Amino acid sequence: MFKNDNKEKIMKLGCFSISLAVKDLEKSKAFYEKIGFEVFAGEESHGFLIMKHGDTNIGLFQGMFEKNILTFNPGWNQNAENLESFDDVRQLLEQFKSKGIQIAEDSVAAEQGPSSFSIIDPDGNPILIDQHV
Repeated sequence: MFKNDNKEKIMKLGCFSISLAVKDLEKSKAFYEKIGFEVFAGEESHGFLIMKHGDTNIGLFQGMFEKNILTFNPGWNQNAENLESFDDVRQLLEQFKSKGIQIAEDSVAAEQGPSSFSIIDPDGNPILIDQHV
């Protein structure tokens, strides 16, 4: 079992998925269906699909970004259902800044509702914190 020895509040990052930058959406969809994923959301005509296998979510995005992205959606569970209690993207942004984490892109707007920001891990992997509620 995970133990938080430093007694620090654990951040609630929300629904996790990996967003894959794919070259051919149709081929990627067919591949992931073969290993048990089903289309959960998205629109092929708009260049993206969200595939689901149990609690595992994979986003397939054609022509939207260059690298794969780790994505967290505060306010959602793994089924993209709104959570009653969650850490708002604005709270997370301030917590990340207070820990000295450099913010790569800050699109946080207004005092509530949908917003996002991104960070880059030490290996260059983009991480998107994308709140929809």
